[in-house]
Amino acid sequence: MKRAVAAMKWLTRTSAIVLLVVVGSTILVRFAPGYFSDTREMDARYADVARAEMSMEAARSGSFPHLLFSEIGGWMRGDAGQSREYGIPVLDLIGPRLRVTGSLLLRALLLSWALAVCAALVSSAGRKPSLFWQAPATLLMAIPAAAMATICLLADRGGPVLVLALLLAPRDFKFLHRTLRKAWLDPHLLQARAAGIGRARLLRAHLLPSIAPQIGALASLSIATELSGLVPVEVIFNVQGLGQLAWNAALNRDLPVLLAVTMIMALAVIASGMAIDHPDQPGEWSSI
Repeated sequence: MKRAVAAMKWLTRTSAIVLLVVVGSTILVRFAPGYFSDTREMDARYADVARAEMSMEAARSGSFPHLLFSEIGGWMRGDAGQSREYGIPVLDLIGPRLRVTGSLLLRALLLSWALAVCAALVSSAGRKPSLFWQAPATLLMAIPAAAMATICLLADRGGPVLVLALLLAPRDFKFLHRTLRKAWLDPHLLQARAAGIGRARLLRAHLLPSIAPQIGALASLSIATELSGLVPVEVIFNVQGLGQLAWNAALNRDLPVLLAVTMIMALAVIASGMAIDHPDQPGEWSSI
């Protein structure tokens, strides 16, 4: 019974978030300046066609409730519509780019966690916090993702995976350093270290299991942080992924594409939080 109630709560919350994403994105795009405009109007060869398409678009979306219900109804039927910019079905446009973005995020996540965990294990084991580890992390946190991407591009060193990893690693390092340092100072671990038990054994048998819930929460936040830097990184490095697609859709007021990308990102954040939704009941969601 509890599992059914938990599943219903999650489903209701997810539906509400998706609905808010659809409504919010539709409002922002529909009422943005220049929605009923097209760059092709500047070219005499395509101006007449572009104006005709804009007239049809104005007639279709003149009423905001009609536009909103049309978009929601299409998604409920499994039809995400047709791209205004590319003139092809949105689902055909999303599929290949989703694989590119998924691969980029996964590689960046693994690299950032490797850097953060290794640095946090070394820095937290000392007697006092060291500026040798804290200063680089603080500096990296102050640099925007777009600035790091531009530096790598100008220096011809690094790439999108490295930039996303450097965006995420210092934030994860700060959290892991504080968590591990607090755990190392627990009385039972201090006594075990005084008794001569090795750090590797303590780490494997006591330390990591005790901070597992916090690591799960950090993993969810890591995905959200990666998504926040996805658009500038993919645009600057010209990666044919969802971030670049979202940027082009925003520039061209391509509402169907923008809705699809926004919903995918929202669902990714929701899915990443499922495992830590009830940390005191770790097996609840795994059985749903």
